[in-house]
Amino acid sequence: MDLNQKLSNVRHDVNNHLSLMTAAVEMIKFKPQVAERMMATLAEQPPRITTALAKFSAEFEQVFGITKT
Repeated sequence: MDLNQKLSNVRHDVNNHLSLMTAAVEMIKFKPQVAERMMATLAEQPPRITTALAKFSAEFEQVFGITKT
């Protein structure tokens, strides 16, 4: 898979996670009784975003031969 496709995939993944966070907040606003359940959804998304970005960053660095010093 080429780097451009991987970038497209990471953008898609991050947008999906952010959309889930937005939806959870909206649900909490309109149905406070679901707050506990939606908090789990909110809490799961940042680590997923971090993982997606870290994976892409590693692939990016590998393609361009970037090494950390």
